[in-house]
Amino acid sequence: MALEMRESCEKCQKSLPHPSEEAFICSFECTFCGDCTTAMSHRCPNCGGELLRRPRRKAK
Repeated sequence: MALEMRESCEKCQKSLPHPSEEAFICSFECTFCGDCTTAMSHRCPNCGGELLRRPRRKAK
């Protein structure tokens, strides 16, 4: 099962097109921009999990 690559921050709605922008996800694929992730101390507000840099896929 592939990761769902969401295209916007769940907190501020900033656009996060893959792979051009930096995005962070938790194990439930909640997605946040770098600024919101830093403000939340790298913790997901939904599950409390660690937010890590979203992996990049090769361009098609």
